[in-house]
Amino acid sequence: MVNRVVIAAPASGHGKTTVATGLLAAFARRGLRVAPFKVGPDYIDPGYHALAAGRPGRNLDPVMVGENLVAPLFAHGSAGADLAIVEGVMGLYDGRTGAGEAGSTAQVAALLDAPVIMVIDAAAQGRSIAALVHGFRSFGNARIAGVILNRVGSDRHEQILRDACEEVGTPVLGALRRADAVAAPSRHLGLIPAAERHAEALASVDAMATLIAASVDLDAVAAVARSVPPLAATAWTPLIEDPVPGGPVVAVAGGPAFSFSYAETTELLTGAGATVVPFDPLHDPALPAGARALVVGGGFPEVYASALSGNAELLADVRNFGGVIAAECAGLLWLCRTLDGEPMCGVLDADAAMTPSLTLGYRDAVALSDSPLAPAGTRVTGHEFHRTAVHPRSGLLLSPAGGAAWAWRGADPEGFAGSRLHASYLHLHWAGTPALARNLVAAAVR
Repeated sequence: MVNRVVIAAPASGHGKTTVATGLLAAFARRGLRVAPFKVGPDYIDPGYHALAAGRPGRNLDPVMVGENLVAPLFAHGSAGADLAIVEGVMGLYDGRTGAGEAGSTAQVAALLDAPVIMVIDAAAQGRSIAALVHGFRSFGNARIAGVILNRVGSDRHEQILRDACEEVGTPVLGALRRADAVAAPSRHLGLIPAAERHAEALASVDAMATLIAASVDLDAVAAVARSVPPLAATAWTPLIEDPVPGGPVVAVAGGPAFSFSYAETTELLTGAGATVVPFDPLHDPALPAGARALVVGGGFPEVYASALSGNAELLADVRNFGGVIAAECAGLLWLCRTLDGEPMCGVLDADAAMTPSLTLGYRDAVALSDSPLAPAGTRVTGHEFHRTAVHPRSGLLLSPAGGAAWAWRGADPEGFAGSRLHASYLHLHWAGTPALARNLVAAAVR
């Protein structure tokens, strides 16, 4: 039994991240053990949640892992917590394009049997906020327990908004003034990750906690979170049946340039029998001693291209690495010959560069080639999110015998796959396909 509440909004940009992060930090200041979650595939917000909560920020994405795993993953991530706070994605009822509520905050709230608190940017709102709140309450089945007003202009403005919400029977649990906004800097894919600005991010989280503690009725929010029934779910476990013997060392890239990672990835690798050793491609001159496999996740190598290129010793070590490699998105770029003209590892006979276009969306993919990660024919649902392009797009274009990683409807084959390599733009949540971890560890031993 974990007290829980979902923080949602009518749309992106209303202040969900500030409120959710501030609530986590404010309750932690009170001595509560708080568990943070984010709906959807986002990697950046959970980094700020983790700073606020002192435990990993985790994702709940029914599209990537399946709706049946949402409650078990929540139970796993909230074990031992007094209160769980789930930050929504986009608007309350926004999910996978063309799939109704699938992947939406409303769907996750229903799967967790959790009440919803709406954060509403009220800067240009008056009494009409009542129609907005009433519409969200009546449109679907989400249990909206209250609202938190953001960017309120004055005492009079606040009273108008409170009176309007009272008309439709929805309590106002807090009000943040325009002048008190706390913001984290952004760039081409959203907020700058906390891992890239640790000291400043800590200061931002502290400021959010102070703002929320002064502007929100924390006791009322806690009462909403206590209004939940027990959650009928068995906690997910990363322990895999028949783990691979021998404890092979799996090097996992991290640091500022490769900060996109789900906590469950390393948990699954450990559960599959690996000895996981982190390293930072910006600073470490070589892969961890005895590494048999290399996992490189997402991040922002384009921001650090010059520094990554300057670590020539590590680039050579990776180029000559005899083990197996699994890379996604940022890892794909790092393995290329060049990134924006800067020399990279050169494992792939391909070049990468920034583009003006954003590629974004879920993909239902099938593996085209055998690789250390997955045999041909494996089906997964992943997510693309990048402003770069790799030329050629896949291993099929390098030679007639070249291997592509994935295919999905409406696009040419993508990525590179072979007996010791899997590199692709596609982000995967391994909890949805836990065999990926065992496949990789077994390949490392072979």
